[in-house]
Amino acid sequence: MNPEEFLVSELGSRTIPSPLNLSHTKGDGVYDYIDDAERILYDVSYINLKKNQETGINPISFEKAGPLAKIYFDPSKTKAAIVTCGGLCPGLNDVIRGVVMQLQERYGVENILGIKYGYAGLVPESKLPFIELDSDMVDEIQHKGGSILGSSRGNQDVSVIVNTLERENIHILFCVGGDGTLRGAQAIAEEINKRGLKIAVAGIPKTIDNDINFIRRSFGFETAFSIATDIIRDCHNEAKGYFNGISLIKLMGRDSGFIAAHTALAQQDVNFVLVPEMDFDLDGPNGFIEALRKRLERKNHAVVVVAEGAGQKFFNCETEEKDLSGNILHKDIGLYLRDKITTTFKNQNFPFSLKYIDPSYIIRSAPANANDSMFCNMLAQNAVHAAMAGKTSFVVGYWNSQFTLLPISLAVKERKKIDTESDFWGSVIGTTRQPVKMNAI
Repeated sequence: MNPEEFLVSELGSRTIPSPLNLSHTKGDGVYDYIDDAERILYDVSYINLKKNQETGINPISFEKAGPLAKIYFDPSKTKAAIVTCGGLCPGLNDVIRGVVMQLQERYGVENILGIKYGYAGLVPESKLPFIELDSDMVDEIQHKGGSILGSSRGNQDVSVIVNTLERENIHILFCVGGDGTLRGAQAIAEEINKRGLKIAVAGIPKTIDNDINFIRRSFGFETAFSIATDIIRDCHNEAKGYFNGISLIKLMGRDSGFIAAHTALAQQDVNFVLVPEMDFDLDGPNGFIEALRKRLERKNHAVVVVAEGAGQKFFNCETEEKDLSGNILHKDIGLYLRDKITTTFKNQNFPFSLKYIDPSYIIRSAPANANDSMFCNMLAQNAVHAAMAGKTSFVVGYWNSQFTLLPISLAVKERKKIDTESDFWGSVIGTTRQPVKMNAI
């Protein structure tokens, strides 16, 4: 990795004193401004830090997020806009509220627009009106699931979007979304830069799958696996209620299985976790179905959790379909597993009772839990601090228990995935007691 990749762009010199009236002095009991030089180490292991010291190479690090003593935009003249894109996720309204409250109540920005239904709301032909946002309007929206602004998928003409930003005299665009949204934000920022405009683009990471690179945690993820944990508990009861009862639950996780894995660790009644990162076979003496049969013969019930992107090799698709955001549309592994288990066990005259559950959209639409709501607010506050200081084309991250800033280009370079050789996955295997490998050969 190149340390230069971790540098965040700025629109220009910061010359305006911050209206926050914070402190520069440690120990005076007042929250301090951060210093430009403050950074958060990527790797905190002693061995690697010592190696960097010996070689004289600067370690990889992130810019620390937080309030700066001098800002770029004059709050009295600043106009901001907020857009939410992609699939619904717990905490969207919390982030909207956090951005508006911080802009208006702390920085004194009075002109804040809500963009309806994702990037489509910035395209005139969509004929979607802007919403004027203020602290009174957003005061209680955190109690509701979904997004008061609505959302959408799909690419829009970047030139048209920047035309709208320029015409409406918008100085800061807050883009709340996952990989596709952030790629769109990066393209918008590049077009803005090409035109020489002074418009900041700020990303706030929203992905229920927790799969954004260089960000330990994205909002909505904790709520998702917390709700899934309650569902798994009930599914366990359902499985135990029948002889050789099987509860098969499909959870979100298009390319990364973090929700499925965290749910298994939190609710320790799960016996098998199947995720996109692992290779497994269904048939054969060492395959999943034989392992499931042995579990049933031993315990007479089983709980199976599968991430939506697992096992795609079983479909042998020659062509890949994509959704409007450019994501590969995976085939339904949940239904495939349900039918495969049913057919195999019936052919073997093996008695069983299988229940299939897909709670995905219920989870996506739920309001954030307490910890996620707090996290959303802190992400929003740090996004506002950075944007008001003229930072652009950045996303607010979270690394080593600190809020960070990183270029959007770095965040979308590749997806974060479970390392199946890690201690984390080892804990999943230890908790479920499933075979370390389930391959035919």
